[in-house]
Amino acid sequence: MKKLAKLALAGLFAAGFATTAQAQDLPDLGGLTIVAVTENAYTPLNFVDPETGEGVGWEYDAFNEIARRLNARVDWQLSSWDTMIEAVRQGQFDVGMDGITITEERAEQIDFSDTYLVSQQFMMVGADETRFTDAAAFAADDDLLVGAQAGTTNFYVAIYDILDGDEANPRVKLFESFGATVQALKGGDIDMVLVDATSGAGFMGANADAFKIVGDALGTEEFGFIFTPGSDLVGPINAAIAAMRADGTLDALTAKWFAQDDG
Repeated sequence: MKKLAKLALAGLFAAGFATTAQAQDLPDLGGLTIVAVTENAYTPLNFVDPETGEGVGWEYDAFNEIARRLNARVDWQLSSWDTMIEAVRQGQFDVGMDGITITEERAEQIDFSDTYLVSQQFMMVGADETRFTDAAAFAADDDLLVGAQAGTTNFYVAIYDILDGDEANPRVKLFESFGATVQALKGGDIDMVLVDATSGAGFMGANADAFKIVGDALGTEEFGFIFTPGSDLVGPINAAIAAMRADGTLDALTAKWFAQDDG
C-alpha cells in the first residue's frame, strides 16, 4: 500500500490477529440462518475475488465471525446499492452491509448496529492530476467533474461540502456502483471521486500507479450494519461487535484487509 493511502488510514488500524475463543455471555441464536445482503462492489469491504469468483472482504469476514460467535449461519445475497436499504427495510433481507454510513436520515428508515468501522473522506484523483490539490480549488474550476452514486454520503459531501448545494449540479456525474466511478476516473471521464479511507485504500492498493489522494480529510464516517426496523438481531450483533472490538478481532481484520505492505 502506498504511503499516501497509509497516511489516510493512520490511527484506524492495528496489527495482529485475535485467536480468542467465542466470548462468554454472548446470545446463542440456536443455529438461526441470517439472510445477509451486500453489493460486492466496495473494495476491500466486499468484492469478488478474481481467482475464485467468491465474495470476500472485511465485511464478509467480520459478519461470518459474528455469526460463528452467536451460533448462527449466514445466507449471503447480493443487491445493488440503490435498492439495498429499502429491501432491508421491507424485510427482504435480515441485515445489510456496504460501508453504510450511519446517519439520522437513514435511521428513520432502518435500524443500525453499533459502529463497526470508522473512516475519513478524501479526494481521490488520477496519479498525474495537477489542476487542483484541495476542495476549494476543485470547486473553483467549473470544468472539473466528480463521480458519485446517488443517495450516498459521498454524493451529499460533493454537493453540500464542496459545490453549491444544488443536487442537480451537472458537475456531479452519477454512476450505478462505486467501482464504476473509479473506472470512470481511471478512464478520464471524470476528474475526482470522493472516497472514504476504507475504499480509497482498497483501490489505491490495487492501482498504486493510477490514483493518488489530494487535500485534507473532508469528514469522518461511522459504518454500521442495517436491519429491518425492530429486528431482534440488533442486540445480539451489537454484543458480538463489542466482544470483537474488545479482543482485537476488528483491528486484526482491518490489518488483514487494509494494512498490507504492497509497496
